[in-house]
Amino acid sequence: MAGISSESLTTALAQLEAKLPFASLQLAKDLFGILGTVDSSAGLRRALTDPSRTGDEKSALVKQLVGGKVSADAAEIAGGLASSRWASARDIGDALETLAATVVIAVAENKSAVSASGITGLEELENDLFAFNQAVASSHEVQRALSEPQASPAAKIALAEKLVPGSSEEAKVLISQAVTQPRGVKPSKLVESFAKLAAKRQQRWIATVSVTRPLTETQASRLQAGLDALYGRELKVNLNVDPALIGGIRVQVGDEVLDASVVARLSELRRQLAG
Repeated sequence: MAGISSESLTTALAQLEAKLPFASLQLAKDLFGILGTVDSSAGLRRALTDPSRTGDEKSALVKQLVGGKVSADAAEIAGGLASSRWASARDIGDALETLAATVVIAVAENKSAVSASGITGLEELENDLFAFNQAVASSHEVQRALSEPQASPAAKIALAEKLVPGSSEEAKVLISQAVTQPRGVKPSKLVESFAKLAAKRQQRWIATVSVTRPLTETQASRLQAGLDALYGRELKVNLNVDPALIGGIRVQVGDEVLDASVVARLSELRRQLAG
């Protein structure tokens, strides 16, 4: 996904973030259900991505289709996607899939947030998804069974759950989606993409800190407290000694970089001089 579709997805993910602390698996299931409706009708996909229709018209169409069948939040999210611009008819489905998976991942994250770090729930989810793909990769018979067009969705879900007994409810939702609605790719490939989304969200809990020399215990404690206060959650801090920084500190949490190193300041000065 690129161009205008990528921008629309980025906006939708930013808006979804406010709902994630209180999200439930039912919201994800509702979004996956809407995705099934969209995927089942080429005419609907064209209508929802028709540039000649206004965003309000497309949003109203979605809400009319799903109103009363899903939660108000799910209808609102789907309506927001419909009101956005998309480069191709498939892109809106891809975006719905990403948002639904993100909700599932956030539910896993929230499970352990009360115990200080959401990283535990995310690790559990990633491990379950990895275990499923390992089990599928080890058996050609399983691969054929999961791609058999005549097999019922219930049969595929039952087989998938046997492959990863004891998996979390969040993993079951994502794996069930992958085996019943792979959307043109192998179920294991879709599970892999879900795992990548979980790994990316996990990075929000990890601070990679580069300093020019080792910190004392007191300094490390102050750094931990400062970062936890700045981000509003207890981060896992990975310290890296990098003399090349010359001085200062560099912190990366997810995609965000806070760079107060001498090297960064010199680089900025060079850019200003060159300009």
